[in-house]
Amino acid sequence: MNNSDALSLEQRVDFMDVISESLRISQRTHLFNWLQGGFQGLVGHEIMIFGIKSSENDSYHFEYFTSSRYFGDVQFSAVIERDVGLVSQVLNLWQETSLPLFVNNQDKPMQHGSYRVVNFDQEALVTSELKDFVMYGFGHNQSELSSIVIFARLHKQANTAYAQMLELIMPHLHCVLIRVTSNRVNTLTSSDNLGRLITKRESEVLQWLHMGKTNWEISTILGISPLTVKNHVQNVIRKLSVLNRSQAAVKAAKLGLIRMLK
Repeated sequence: MNNSDALSLEQRVDFMDVISESLRISQRTHLFNWLQGGFQGLVGHEIMIFGIKSSENDSYHFEYFTSSRYFGDVQFSAVIERDVGLVSQVLNLWQETSLPLFVNNQDKPMQHGSYRVVNFDQEALVTSELKDFVMYGFGHNQSELSSIVIFARLHKQANTAYAQMLELIMPHLHCVLIRVTSNRVNTLTSSDNLGRLITKRESEVLQWLHMGKTNWEISTILGISPLTVKNHVQNVIRKLSVLNRSQAAVKAAKLGLIRMLK
């Protein structure tokens, strides 16, 4: 390791402060504030996407935090779309080595001893609003609960020190994520079960909800009354255990219950 890649004394002090603060995190608001505090000095980013899964055969349940006005539910749903989303594609690459995986087009593709760099379609990176990002995980094939994180719109370039910091901080971040989401992990309904609960017509309504259509527009597209559409919307909101139509569309995309229309 070059001296320029080693952690500085200031980074080591900041790391200890960040880890100490992590022990008091139990709510999403605490987590967001933690990520925007001293954490930024260690892993500077504007967007964090994280996924939790509870078994080897389960799929990741994704959520996100962002300080960027360019990234919201629409972009989030696109990047986590099962099989074809940017996160799904990069996840397959990360699983090949389980090393911190930096995705950018500024560095040449390489596999260092402690991290890997891959290039990706520039248009896909720009459209996703993630720009440069890094993916890393914890507990993969080693524990009942595993997590994956993506830090995007990075403030620093890929190097050994960055990769080392990710390896140091990931076990603590994993514990924080499990603690914050534990009240939901145990009650999440699997996508297979939800897929059986959602009817074909409800799935069609969800598809158009995801495209931002109103009840009246959906009724015209499907040839049914607006009242019938409203009833379908209320049913999927109840079945998905969400508060509104927007949350229903996002959760359906997360669970792979719909496919995004191109």
